Amino acid sequence: MRLATTPTRLKHLRCALATLGIALAGSACTVSGPSLQQSEVTGSVGGVGAGSTDKRGENAAPLRTAGGKAKVALILPISGPGNIAVVAKAMKQAGEMALFDRPNAEFQLLVKDDRGTPEGAKAAAQEAISEGAELILGPLLAASVDAVSPVAAAARVPVIAFSNDKRVIKPGTYLLSFMPDQDVERIIGYSMAQGRRSYAALIPDDAYGKIVEEAFTRAIGSRQGNVVAIERYGRGGTSGMLEATRKLGEAINNPTMDGQAITADAILIPGEPDSLMSIGPLIAYARIDPTKVKLLGTGGWDSPNLGRDVTFIGAWYPAPDQRGWQSFSEKFSKTFGTPPPRIASVSFDAVSIALALSGAPSDVRFTTAGITRAGGFAGSDGTVRFQADGTAVRALAIHEVQSFGARMIESGEGGSPAGASAGAPSAAASAPSANRPEQVN
Repeated sequence: MRLATTPTRLKHLRCALATLGIALAGSACTVSGPSLQQSEVTGSVGGVGAGSTDKRGENAAPLRTAGGKAKVALILPISGPGNIAVVAKAMKQAGEMALFDRPNAEFQLLVKDDRGTPEGAKAAAQEAISEGAELILGPLLAASVDAVSPVAAAARVPVIAFSNDKRVIKPGTYLLSFMPDQDVERIIGYSMAQGRRSYAALIPDDAYGKIVEEAFTRAIGSRQGNVVAIERYGRGGTSGMLEATRKLGEAINNPTMDGQAITADAILIPGEPDSLMSIGPLIAYARIDPTKVKLLGTGGWDSPNLGRDVTFIGAWYPAPDQRGWQSFSEKFSKTFGTPPPRIASVSFDAVSIALALSGAPSDVRFTTAGITRAGGFAGSDGTVRFQADGTAVRALAIHEVQSFGARMIESGEGGSPAGASAGAPSAAASAPSANRPEQVN
């Protein structure tokens, strides 16, 4: 990803980053071309490079001074494999953008590269703590979070990570990511409130699918609903989808021995547009009528192009109010010259949260009480609140798929959309296609 600007403007940008407290390696306020180089994001001025063998931070307390500058580390797989590095760079840029919004001379962001490995993450955390980090934002991947947590806990440094795998939560480690089970709870709760009682599901057979399935059966059981059928498919190709969809159609359409049809009121189909574009035609093949059986999705459905397949028009899915995401996305695109991946807003919110907490004295600013404060924090996707169990809760609105985009039919607070009628189009109709990945990371 390249910055849409000239070398002169880039020089000014880098100087601004230094002024805002973003620690960059290399000489101050110099650039070598029209894009930020890797050496500029792996460490702070005067620090050791990420991934070094320096062990000072493994058991050391952070170098804090009462009332001094707040130092916060942002650990990301900037040089990780494949698309992970692309996502990480965008998340780094989003974190920097949060500082543009709230310049603070008493706040320093230490950007560290974990290389997409647990070993790299551990080294990055040790390095950050040795440089005085009081809070760690990231890592992105579950295995890396597992590697960072004990290092941070030994130094009494809290972690706000970006994984969506709740198994990595430990005392002092919080997850700011979108959680699949919250999506499922919200959409099933809304659907049942509309009178639907019998459900089926078409779920990927992987770690993400297992989380969704557990949340699905729990949400329905707690409301005395009925699970008609669950079919699973492998992500390796369309043949597994075809067979699973066919079986699902048989389960909800074929009559029982006493002549009673086993009919589902709704079908949950978690996924993202790429997989849904394959599933859509199979719905009709399996004789599943979306005008009679409501299709339900998860946050990965949040794309303006889903309604191109008429199968999904009228379907419901949960997601934050799109107006915040649209504002963030437009600003990111204008600043960096490319649209952000959906998860970039999580990094923006993480730095914003750190900034909101940084004004307190150093011995109380990043405490459990502060992180889990009842009022939560204003984020690009609406208010976010950390729970005692380490997860973050967002207000999820309900959206209905249209031929282009979606309309918000219930706000995240459980009522009609704020500031608009229930039939008004949501911002998803014009937001970039940057949906959340539907997998465990």
